[in-house]
Amino acid sequence: MTRGAYLVYGRGIDPRVGARVARAAAAIEAHTPAWLRDWIPSYDRIFVEYDPRRINARALADWARGLESGERREGRLVEIPVRYGGLDLREISERTGLGPEEVIRLHAGASYRVYAVGFTPGFPFMAEVPEAIRLPRRDVPRKHVPAHSVGIAGVQTGIYPQESPGGWNLLGRTLVRVYDPHRARPFLLEPGDRVRFVPRAGDPPDPPESLELLLAGEGATVLEVIEPGLLTLPVDDGRFRAGRFGLARSGPLDARSLGVANRLLGNTPGMAALELNLAGPLLEAREVVTVALALQDAHGRIQAWARTLRRGERLDLRVLAGGARGYLAVPGGLALGRFLGSASPDLKGRIGRPLRVGDKLQAAAARSSLRRAARDWRRDGWMGPEVTLRLSPGPQADDAALEALLRGRFRVAAADRMGVRLEGDAVPGGEVTSEGVPLGAVQVPPGGAPILLLSDRGTIGGYAKPAVLHPADLARAGQLREGERLRFVLDPAARPYDVFEI
Repeated sequence: MTRGAYLVYGRGIDPRVGARVARAAAAIEAHTPAWLRDWIPSYDRIFVEYDPRRINARALADWARGLESGERREGRLVEIPVRYGGLDLREISERTGLGPEEVIRLHAGASYRVYAVGFTPGFPFMAEVPEAIRLPRRDVPRKHVPAHSVGIAGVQTGIYPQESPGGWNLLGRTLVRVYDPHRARPFLLEPGDRVRFVPRAGDPPDPPESLELLLAGEGATVLEVIEPGLLTLPVDDGRFRAGRFGLARSGPLDARSLGVANRLLGNTPGMAALELNLAGPLLEAREVVTVALALQDAHGRIQAWARTLRRGERLDLRVLAGGARGYLAVPGGLALGRFLGSASPDLKGRIGRPLRVGDKLQAAAARSSLRRAARDWRRDGWMGPEVTLRLSPGPQADDAALEALLRGRFRVAAADRMGVRLEGDAVPGGEVTSEGVPLGAVQVPPGGAPILLLSDRGTIGGYAKPAVLHPADLARAGQLREGERLRFVLDPAARPYDVFEI
């Protein structure tokens, strides 16, 4: 279990504050304590995730106050060609009262400092946009922003390296990739760099090919994919200490079920297994192999079994009962390649991929001696027609937003690995200076529709986060299906989110 806190070095977007953040981030990278799970610098603060069993909040604050001894990296000047036009340019022109050519001239005429990289892998947060073309984020974020889009939001400008959700106003698209996992240096831009945009004609590049992890391991081939399922992914316990690059935590949406499946085979809880999404795969055993399956629903009822498959026997997982996701483990875990310490995919970052027909899955150990085992559905806590999730006050907690969340009744409008979009009673929200985003945050854009952020969330965001989900409820949130009803209750042990002025 982890806890989050913010180390605040000033307020807003200011080069002097950014320099303090950069020195502290350099010190963390040079000497990373074992209890630190991740750190995400932004404009005026660093979001840290830590193990509260190994350090308390007071000791964390004392540690943070001694961080600014790191040397600031000298940045480069990087010119990035952009094909301006289309997207939101006409709307930006109308809202600012400037012609499209003048909008382009002003945006391309400035030099921008890179303050942070986040949201998605390689996304640079830069400032400052000329005052005449500053516009707030859109009230309702788009579900799909094209890859390589250049956007503005208030004083900020940035580049969407991959297609992703986003609420910025879009001016054009770059003609180079700012992120490519196949390069020796995947990230073109780093904090401290200066950027100038150069108007050019041309076509944006295609997205990079996904980095292969599934077939990059070494082990005994035990299963072959006959049908891949809707979105079947190999996952381990996740990618830690990579948030500063914009890489998602990834890993399982339901760590509890992954742990149950692994323990049935004698594996450690976070070993790599398959995450099945709504409709799982059809698999055929290439050798005698023992497998284990675990799944729970959003109320916390869990079912698990283990069985030994004969060579040539098929395992049909195309219908899942209960929640949205199940986990299939093999002896020793799946043998997979790794990127920055994890075998989990980051689909927005083109790292890893879902199963395909004909894939051959390898186990990292010899077959398990377990022949068959089962666990019945188990009920944890309160049950009823609605799913109930516990909240604590978030970084932007206020009485009106918390009251609306606790009073409201919500329906799942859409759910994926990035988050759960809710519809129902409006919740007060709005914009904040872009900052690191806690796992499980309830994010509320100005439109008032909450989004519960999960494992593939953007690491940096600029919308208010009035509440954060209890860590023990994350696994159940990952099992929510479209159309399910839910309500929030206040965690009895809730306390204000830790914010330390440094």
